[in-house]
Amino acid sequence: MTPVALTCGEPSGIGPEIAAAAWDQLRGSLPFCFIGDPAHLPRGVPVHPVGQVAEAARVAASALPVLAHPFPAAAVPGTPDPRNAAAVIRVIARAVELVRSGAASALCTGPIHKKALKDGAGFAYPGHTEYLAALAGVDRVVMMLACDALKVVPATIHIPVAEVPRALTRPLLYDTIRITHAALRRDFGLDNPRIAVAGLNPHAGEGGTMGGEEIATVAPVIEALRAEGLALSGPHSADTMFHAGARARYDAAVAMYHDQALIPIKTLDFAGGVNVTLGLPFIRTSPDHGTAFDIAGQGRADPTSLIAALRMAERMARARAA
Repeated sequence: MTPVALTCGEPSGIGPEIAAAAWDQLRGSLPFCFIGDPAHLPRGVPVHPVGQVAEAARVAASALPVLAHPFPAAAVPGTPDPRNAAAVIRVIARAVELVRSGAASALCTGPIHKKALKDGAGFAYPGHTEYLAALAGVDRVVMMLACDALKVVPATIHIPVAEVPRALTRPLLYDTIRITHAALRRDFGLDNPRIAVAGLNPHAGEGGTMGGEEIATVAPVIEALRAEGLALSGPHSADTMFHAGARARYDAAVAMYHDQALIPIKTLDFAGGVNVTLGLPFIRTSPDHGTAFDIAGQGRADPTSLIAALRMAERMARARAA
């Protein structure tokens, strides 16, 4: 299997140090190639420059493989330099080119700082995911949060709770479930994935007495997709669908809004959660945390989520290849 490409992310955050820590734990057991400026990596980390991602498999046991991408400025922990913003963006684009060409098996992205990119390079996208979608030329992608205990997809993401009912349309929910179903088949090896769909309101609306979105929006989409052969259940009351017994009855859950999805997975596995972007023509995972400027450069950053993201990227690449 071709190695995974790992982007550096914001070099003044914890990205470079967790990349080094992840390599130290994984070594040759899961070769990946760091794309960024080797000068931004922690001192003392053995580095092996490579000319292409495939070389990482040969050298990863003894050194961190690095596909060098020079940056104009040094990385000061906790303080992003606007001069580096354009290079952060270019590393992402370069990694996408490598994955789409088959030179890398999957993309794992280090955390970026959107304000730093906007201030330093006029970054025009709300976030990482939207930029990747633009590079891939796709209109609709879906965010999945995944760990060993749970895979969950929020239908709406970074919007105020007050705006969720208006944003939660039948086409949005239909696309979200269809993309999730296709990814579970293609990238997770599930022939007939079982998807549980949450309601929006308490007790899933309780027959309309606590809100009508389940009747007007959620249930009709579920019925339409069941008619296409998808194994769906719901709408479920969100307060009873994430305990162990309930999770055993489905392969992934679709939630209606951000916190409804993220609270259960971060409670189950705060350090090991992985952000997966579904709907792209390539595999993309990332650790489920940000740049952590407050602890950058202090040797305190935990690489657990990055290691989980790299492992998931490799597993998904194997499933997709099969």
